[in-house]
This record gives sequence, structure tokens and C-alpha cells, in this order.
Amino acid sequence: MVREIMHDEAFLAQKAEPATTEDLPVAQDLLDTLAAHKDGCVGMAANMIGVNKRIIAFDSEGDYMVMFNPEIIKKSGPYQAEEGCLSLSGIRKAKRWKSIKVQYQNEKFQTRFKTFTGWTAQIIQHEIDHCEGILI
Repeated sequence: MVREIMHDEAFLAQKAEPATTEDLPVAQDLLDTLAAHKDGCVGMAANMIGVNKRIIAFDSEGDYMVMFNPEIIKKSGPYQAEEGCLSLSGIRKAKRWKSIKVQYQNEKFQTRFKTFTGWTAQIIQHEIDHCEGILI
């Protein structure tokens, strides 16, 4: 189901709760909402659709990917980026990393590790910031 985009900064600034198997429908709503906004959005966190859980969905080189409880465990190559967000107005500066290693759970809640670089890494960092309650 396509959900309305959250703009309440007090809600968005809350640290997200860990996701559980009961949150699988939220992931589908996240994918549906991301697809509906694909012209202006490449990633979303669950709090952007009003659910305070650690779930992100993003465009990974043409395919959508969902991560439950993602955490960056390694990073290298810092740089300054400028980013926009559907939940916030304007373009803002953010410190990002060229390469990140992420620990996350898949839809079966199996723990996985994957390294991302470039644009995909930047998207993931933005969405994990949402999970941490960090507003760019």
C-alpha cells in the first residue's frame, strides 16, 4: 500500500526501534511507496511513512532492496555531499563515505553483510541516518 510521506520533524528525529518479523508488511508498504515516488526518490526509511522501525528500502543499481535493522560496520573515503529528502524541504550538506560495509537482516531475518560503494552507498547512509533520527 502506498503510504503518505511523513513531514513531522519531531517524529523523524526519533531513533527507530528494531524491526521484527511482524514488520514484514511495513517493508512492502515501503517498497510500494518508494515505487510511487521513483521519479524523485531513490530510497526510503520506514519513519518516512510513519512507522518508527529500522527498515530501509532503496534502489540498488536498478533493483529495489530492503534491509531490516541495517548498521554500518565499516566505512572509508569521507566526502561532502548535497542531498534532498522527500520528508524535508531543500538541499542539505551531509558527510558521506565512498565505501561502506553494512550488517543487516534480509526478509527471512537472516543476518547478511554486504559492501556498497558510490551512489548506492550514499543512498544507504542517508536512509540509515533516518533510522538513527538524524535529519540531514
